Amino acid sequence: MLAAANPPRCPLFLTHSLPPSSPSPSFRILCSATSAAAEERREIRLGLPSKGRMAADTLDLLKDCQLSVKHVNPRQYVAKIPELSNLEVWFQRPKDIVRKLLSGDLDLGIAGLDTVTEYAQGSEDLIIIHDALGFGECHLSLAIPKYGIFENINSLSELAQMPQWTREKPLRVATGFTYLGPKFVKENGLQHVSFSTADGALEAAPAMGIADAILDLVSSGITLKENNLKEIEGGVVLRSQAVLVASKRSLLKMKSALETTHEILERLEAHLKAEGQYTVVANMRGNSAQEVAERVLSQPSLAGLQGPTVSSVYCKRDGQITADYYAIVICVPKKALYKSVQQLRAIGGSGVLYSPLTYIFDEETPRWRELLSKLGL
Repeated sequence: MLAAANPPRCPLFLTHSLPPSSPSPSFRILCSATSAAAEERREIRLGLPSKGRMAADTLDLLKDCQLSVKHVNPRQYVAKIPELSNLEVWFQRPKDIVRKLLSGDLDLGIAGLDTVTEYAQGSEDLIIIHDALGFGECHLSLAIPKYGIFENINSLSELAQMPQWTREKPLRVATGFTYLGPKFVKENGLQHVSFSTADGALEAAPAMGIADAILDLVSSGITLKENNLKEIEGGVVLRSQAVLVASKRSLLKMKSALETTHEILERLEAHLKAEGQYTVVANMRGNSAQEVAERVLSQPSLAGLQGPTVSSVYCKRDGQITADYYAIVICVPKKALYKSVQQLRAIGGSGVLYSPLTYIFDEETPRWRELLSKLGL
């Protein structure tokens, strides 16, 4: 979920005051106990964002992992992933994905960490399985005007020490994050702060006199600058990107849910680890595989993931089979491609071939071990 790049010209603000010290109970999520149907049904339910950039990036990632979503009717909210026959895909708003994970109506979901943290509100029944899916990057940050009484204010501590804020006249912050905002204020010891909810372009709130500051998601920061707002040191509440999250109850109650989660996690990990990595194959003269390996490892860019693979290259000369060359295979990041070419040439490499990697499967993904630990398994 990213900050709006082009806010409406005439935003509508709907405000609701919140106590300065802690999140209001009126904003807490009231989740029913897991329905009996959640434990009785056989299908595993995966919640995916229904609209916007987050939705498109999620589908692209799954496709890259050979988990393409088949959405026959775009008017329907349910779809399938053919490779996972016991799984249903449900398209929902990100905040509803979190709510339905808590209520037991979904078992797995992909959403921004900001949404998960805001709507889960510390619930122990939600487990983040993968915390870095590589898209939807943004951060939740406090922003104040560049002008007026805030012109020389550049840090959270300076903002807190301003004499203008009193019990009768607190710092007014407009935000859609009614849990994380008050929690951040309390944890940082800020006093005399009140929050109001706002629907619309938050960046307009200070200029309209509705708020003194805003707490909102920031991606590039361009929208803040265009509205004469600035971030301050110490004002970042949360750094966010897309995450894979699950209902702890579902994973413990449904064996198939845990097995499917394992497969999804392995596919994600293998693809994300391979992103930006290239396989390098080159021929090199040498007296032995050991000698060639030593030459390769003497170059810092040629170490690969665990070291080079060295094998004999056989050719026929004068009727005899000889092995004057050795083939080396290593893995290098894209940014080091040219440097690796130079280093290979320097140690006698030739016929260098590059090809992008699609997957790198480890013996066992560390995140799977972490998940089993969280589940007590």
